[in-house]
Amino acid sequence: MLLDKQGLENLLIQKFGDSTHPIRFFQAPARINIIGEHVDYLGGLVLPAAISFFTNVAIRKRDDSFINLYSVQFSETVNINSLETNKFFPWVNYIIGVVIEIKKLANQEIGFELIIDGNIPQGAGLSSSASLEVAVGRSISEIFHLNLSKEDIAVIGQKAENNFVGMKCGIMDQFIISVGKKNNCILLNTITLEFTYHNFYLQGYEWTLIHSGVKHSLKDSEYNTRRKECESALNKIQKKFPQMQNLYNSDIFTEYDNLGLTKEELNRVRHVLGEKKRTKEILKHFKEKNPELVGQVLYETHKSLSELFEVSCIETNHIVAFLKNSKITGARMIGGGFGGCILVLCKLGELEKIRNSLISDYQNTFGIELHFLNFEICDGVKEF
Repeated sequence: MLLDKQGLENLLIQKFGDSTHPIRFFQAPARINIIGEHVDYLGGLVLPAAISFFTNVAIRKRDDSFINLYSVQFSETVNINSLETNKFFPWVNYIIGVVIEIKKLANQEIGFELIIDGNIPQGAGLSSSASLEVAVGRSISEIFHLNLSKEDIAVIGQKAENNFVGMKCGIMDQFIISVGKKNNCILLNTITLEFTYHNFYLQGYEWTLIHSGVKHSLKDSEYNTRRKECESALNKIQKKFPQMQNLYNSDIFTEYDNLGLTKEELNRVRHVLGEKKRTKEILKHFKEKNPELVGQVLYETHKSLSELFEVSCIETNHIVAFLKNSKITGARMIGGGFGGCILVLCKLGELEKIRNSLISDYQNTFGIELHFLNFEICDGVKEF
C-alpha cells in the first residue's frame, strides 16, 4: 500500500531532517498501450493510456546542489554530490538523467531531497521507469518554478533514458504518463507529438492485465538490438529511396527484394507496416463500438510481435494462446517484451470463469504464479 501524504512527509523529515522549505507531493501513473507497439521510435502512431498504478514522491528544495534520495521499495538511501552513473543503485540513474536534462534548460543549481514510493510492478511492461522520470521532472519543475509543460517533461524523461541510462526508448511512455486523461487513451503522432484524446470504453466489456511473472530488463534485453535492426533497415531503404524519413512510412513501395535487407530486417519492417495498418483498423472498430474486431486485432498484433519482431517469450505466448483457445475476446503482450504483462479485452466476467484453470495450467507448465491486475484509466502526472 502506498504511503499517504503524511506518511511521505514524516519519512522525509525522518531521513533528512527539518528545513524551512516546504514539502510538496507529486504522483505519476503507469501506462498501457492498446496498439502501436515498437513503433514510437520509428515515427509511428500509438494509442496508450495512463493507468492506476503510481509512483508517488515527496520533494523538498535545498539551497545547494546536493541531492538526497530514499526509495521505499528498495529501503535504500543515496546521497548524490556529482551527476555520474551510479553502479550500485541502478534506480538512481533515472533521476540523475532527469536532473542533467533539466540543468541543460534551467542553467541553475538544482538540489533537493526526495522520497520515492510506488506500486507499479517492476518488469511488468507498465513503464515504472518512465513514471519515475516524469514524477521527478514535474516535481523539480514545480519547486524551482521552471514552468516546464507536460510535453517538455515527457521529452526530458525520454532524453534522460536515451542519453544517460542507455535505453533507446521512444517518447510514448513518458508522453502518456505526462498528458493522460481519465477514461481516455490518446492517439499520439510520435514525430510531431500532436495528439488527440479518445474514449475507448466498450459497453459490456472490460480490460485487465495478466502479469506473466517473467520480469524483463529492457536495458539488458534485445530491445536496443531491435532498434538497431530497424535503423539498419531504414538506412538500406534510404539508399534507394532517399526521401524516406522513417520506417513507419516505408509502405509507399511493396518490393523489398533489391534493397539488401536481411531476413531479420525484413521481418522488423513487416511488423512495423502491419502495426500501422492495425492501428487504423482498431480506431475504426472503436468508433463503430465493435469489441470483437478490436480483440481480433489485438491477437494479430501479438502474433506479429512474437513472430516478426521477436520480442515475446514462451510464457507470454502460452498465456495468449490459452486465452484465444478459451474464446476470450482479445489479448496481446504489451511493453518492450521478453516477459511482463498481457493486456486482455473480454466480456464482463468471462475471464473470471477461466481464471483458475489458467492459473493451474501456467503453474504446471512453467512453475510460475500468475497475477491478475485490475486497473482504471486515470489522469497523468499531478500534484496531490
